[in-house]
Amino acid sequence: MRRNGFRIVIYQDIILKMSFVHWVKRLPFTPLQIAMHIYAWSELVIIVYGVLTNHLTANPIQQMEIRTGRHAIALLVLSLACTPLTTLTGWRELLKRRRALGLYAIMYAVLHVIIFIDLDNGLAWSYLSQTVIQKSYILYGMAAFLLLIPLAMTSFDVWKVRLGKNWKRLHQVVYLIVPIAALHYAMDVKGDVFHLSGNIGAPVTYGVVIALLLILRLPFIRKFFASLRTRIVFLFNKTIPHPQADTEE
Repeated sequence: MRRNGFRIVIYQDIILKMSFVHWVKRLPFTPLQIAMHIYAWSELVIIVYGVLTNHLTANPIQQMEIRTGRHAIALLVLSLACTPLTTLTGWRELLKRRRALGLYAIMYAVLHVIIFIDLDNGLAWSYLSQTVIQKSYILYGMAAFLLLIPLAMTSFDVWKVRLGKNWKRLHQVVYLIVPIAALHYAMDVKGDVFHLSGNIGAPVTYGVVIALLLILRLPFIRKFFASLRTRIVFLFNKTIPHPQADTEE
């Protein structure tokens, strides 16, 4: 009787878990999609709320500029992380969210540039050109933005068909764009990244993460971790005790 009661509890637990999984699968969006969209839009919601309530510091334009640029880099890094994390974890859904993260990053990059050109500099093109020449970090930012434009224009499935193998080669430019964007951010903060002084915590963190993600994309590194993950899963499955049929006593 005790064994039967224990078995019933286990079956009830399994049925409950299967019901929850089935319910999650029936949702129009996966939990990862929901989390991604909430995070992507959160910064814009915060900015709009700050503008409406006058809570964007004493210099709201500069604050909007900083926030949009920082969020664009964060989304780019998350997009870059999808493939290495899939290699490490085997979670294939991450690859499906890579394009959306990249497009969100481009959206914030566009907002960042519009705020800089229009709100911050009033479309004064002569002054803008002098500023870009005088401040090298702006050159890096503009280079990253210009390189993002062809990626945004060719992000749709129709361009995958038209460009064929060249589509993948084109979108590998993101491996260059992300470090340039991070360098732009690092040179803009109040501090000296190269001498490790000032407010450099965030840029240094981004730099380390980007370096690790690029290293994980090296072919021999990817093969090593994919093989390691396979061995770990195999050993884990071997250690799990398999249920045996009950014998009548």
